[in-house]
Amino acid sequence: MDKFEDIITKISELKVAELADLVKKMEEKFGVSAAMPMAAGVGSAAGGAAEEEKTAWDVVLKDGGAQKIQVIKVIKEVTGVGLQEAKAVVDGVPKAVKSGLKKEEAEELKKKLEAAGAVVELK
Repeated sequence: MDKFEDIITKISELKVAELADLVKKMEEKFGVSAAMPMAAGVGSAAGGAAEEEKTAWDVVLKDGGAQKIQVIKVIKEVTGVGLQEAKAVVDGVPKAVKSGLKKEEAEELKKKLEAAGAVVELK
């Protein structure tokens, strides 16, 4: 461990610019990067092919169903848009009703829309 203590002591005496040069030279010499790993590295550390757990869900209206008026009312209620905007969502399927929701909120909205007769998908 004494060889590491000597290296650490020498590094701690360097100025910031010298330390930056040292890092660059070490990256070049060893073919590595001192940059922080991105989120892709997190998935590989957890077991390779495992996907990260999704935290934000989109509620996508696939079909307005037979009772479009009921679906329009639900969309108007949950999004706060006007009647014309809600109708445009139903007429323009597939269309995202709300995005970036927590899983519980997305499932609740999906149930409301399906109860009104819509076909809904969570993404």
